[in-house]
Amino acid sequence: MTSLSPLAATVNVAIGGAAGAVLRYQAGRGMTRWFGAQTMVGYPWATIAVNVLGSIAMGLLAGYLARHSDGSGEQWRLLVGVGLLGGFTTFSAFSLELMLLIERGQPALALSYALVSVLAGLTGLYIGLIIMRIAA
Repeated sequence: MTSLSPLAATVNVAIGGAAGAVLRYQAGRGMTRWFGAQTMVGYPWATIAVNVLGSIAMGLLAGYLARHSDGSGEQWRLLVGVGLLGGFTTFSAFSLELMLLIERGQPALALSYALVSVLAGLTGLYIGLIIMRIAA
């Protein structure tokens, strides 16, 4: 296994993170354009969608790297797993939006948002892993 220098590792994470953040931003814009601003107001649909897609992608990556680990595995883990998917998924936004729902006095909506986000994310990760196991 080839290890990356600290600088190369940092550059991989930075490039992936920048790309992931841009993709996350564009996903929110695209969903608002596609479904309309009125549909997107009041419930964080874009954040849920991004977290589920990111979880599926993380499952695919983890499954692939576990099965096909060669010298480039660490670089892909840093570039895609830590950088791209770290910048793309939005658990910090999740936490903020959950707290805002609670502070607005909408505990039932907050609970449903938390449950859907966590359960759908775990399901997405599992689906990604299963796909990679079947494809092997």
